[in-house]
Amino acid sequence: MKLSQDLTIPNELGLHARAAAKVARLAEQAHAGVFVIKDGQEADATSILDIIGLYCPCGTEVTVRITDPDDREILNRIARLIEAGFGEL
Repeated sequence: MKLSQDLTIPNELGLHARAAAKVARLAEQAHAGVFVIKDGQEADATSILDIIGLYCPCGTEVTVRITDPDDREILNRIARLIEAGFGEL
């Protein structure tokens, strides 16, 4: 059972405010915690400001982690969103 996924930010603008808002909207649908992690620093994925605070330019490696196995679809949807460059590629 996979509770986290490592991803690379592919879009030129990185994980900026509009992209963070898309992640937050998905994370808000989870039953429990969803986190974006960069270099050991963890951000609540429901908080746009927390996500932006990670500072993730293009090429940054992040991990998205869920705390409840029932939220695997949310993890998968966030992963697909990031892999698709937040719809900007």
